[in-house]
Amino acid sequence: MTTTFPDISINTDRLVLRALEETDAPALAEMMNDEMVAAWTAVPQPYTEDAAHRWITEYAPTERAAGRGLDLAVTEFLTQRLVGVVQLSSTNWRVRSTEMSYIIAPWARGEGYASEAALATAQWLFGDQGFERLELRTAADNTASQQVAQKIGCISEGVLRNACIARTRTEDGTWAELRTDFIVWGLLPEDLDGVADQMAEAGYSSYTDWS
Repeated sequence: MTTTFPDISINTDRLVLRALEETDAPALAEMMNDEMVAAWTAVPQPYTEDAAHRWITEYAPTERAAGRGLDLAVTEFLTQRLVGVVQLSSTNWRVRSTEMSYIIAPWARGEGYASEAALATAQWLFGDQGFERLELRTAADNTASQQVAQKIGCISEGVLRNACIARTRTEDGTWAELRTDFIVWGLLPEDLDGVADQMAEAGYSSYTDWS
């Protein structure tokens, strides 16, 4: 039984999802220093290019080799500019289940890139890798992330109370931790029925290919 993810490239009409490369480090660091990313993730602040380089050259390859997850750069097909990151983690190969998270650069928000990248990844996981479940966890107040989950067909399955630590700016400009709930979303292969067509009708890509 396969217990590691392949070195994969996933294509849509607008995006290419591929392995992170060392040349992505400056753009990755800039994206991770965004206020919204800092608020809803646990990445260190400020986030340095050295930290981005370690993610690319050490953390991501180790996670893939160990079978725990997969980190994919999301890039624009035409410009090759880094749009964001899709991350798979907590993978259970016996159950064929994994957890997905996504981050989109502030300049690229509002274009449907997160939904397009998440849907393409889900289609690849179910269609090529034989996965049976995809899970997402969104902070209770992170409505943008929840909208992405809904767009790709996820079903809200419940709340993990007090399970999430977010961050908020204080009056002196520093970050303070804020405890909140996680909303758990589940996606099964059959939940994707019709989702691609609905996104295409809304003006977003329904084409996905991988190699």
